[in-house]
Amino acid sequence: MAGNRRDNRSGREASPLRLIAVAAVLIGLVLVSLRLLPGSPLASNATAQWGKPAARSTGTAADRSSRATPSPTPSPSASLEPLPFVDEELDLDIEGWYAWSVLDTRTGKIIGSDNMDETSTTASLIKSWIVADYLRRTADAGQTPSKAKLADATLIIRDSDNTRAEQFYNSVGRSASIKRLVSMCDLTDSSPAADGGWSRTNLSPRDTARLGACIKDGRAAGPKWTNWLLNEMRLVRGTGDFGIRKAFPAAEQKKIAIKNGWIDRTREQEMHINCLAIGDNWTMGVMVRYPISMGYEYGMKNCEKITEAALRPPT
Repeated sequence: MAGNRRDNRSGREASPLRLIAVAAVLIGLVLVSLRLLPGSPLASNATAQWGKPAARSTGTAADRSSRATPSPTPSPSASLEPLPFVDEELDLDIEGWYAWSVLDTRTGKIIGSDNMDETSTTASLIKSWIVADYLRRTADAGQTPSKAKLADATLIIRDSDNTRAEQFYNSVGRSASIKRLVSMCDLTDSSPAADGGWSRTNLSPRDTARLGACIKDGRAAGPKWTNWLLNEMRLVRGTGDFGIRKAFPAAEQKKIAIKNGWIDRTREQEMHINCLAIGDNWTMGVMVRYPISMGYEYGMKNCEKITEAALRPPT
């Protein structure tokens, strides 16, 4: 019995010591928690604050896991392949007036001669717009051109048929159509003819390149007929197949869509020869005027000559 009383007394004596030890441990844990709690007055300077990185010790090497991962250097955007044309003024031995312009359809940048904003009469070059305007407006009206109308459009583009072009021009409102061209294709230099006819539409080489871009991107003929029109322009044949694309290798020529214009202006005693071409990522306009006595072929050859001079030398 005496032994049991001693054991019980010893247990009662040991209990306060255990309580003190437990309390000390709890106090220690509280202090540690306060040091780790952001904003606490006991917080360590090395502890990361909200939104701030932890301070590094300068006495020892930093832990690899605490290092910020450097942001990758952005790779430069791939540069566009240069156009096959040079951006410089041409000095050519050509009789009369000439001007040219090229538009990069990827960027919208325009290069060309210093006088590329001067206008000349388009002659048959404007038929590319007249057909495009007819096709887009027909589709917008929820209609489809008849086979006969499409055959007429083919003859206007491929063979430059004047009679059918006049019929189409009447159907799209004559001068109103040219005003739509200026507005829809963002032209800055051009205007309808004073007499309202399509042949004397005033267009600059710069606006000719813009017309080409307008056909290429679908604004002119609309989404339904753009590819059809571009294909017809690639199939221009006979007398109208001259100028810009003739300056390219034979394999490339078939990919280039064109529409040219040529006319003898007896009132001015001048020949007006004009060329429009649409390539993969560019469009081009070339215009020449010279004495009427020199004939058509001189201007047709000069459209090609100007293009050759503007082409970038092969590397």
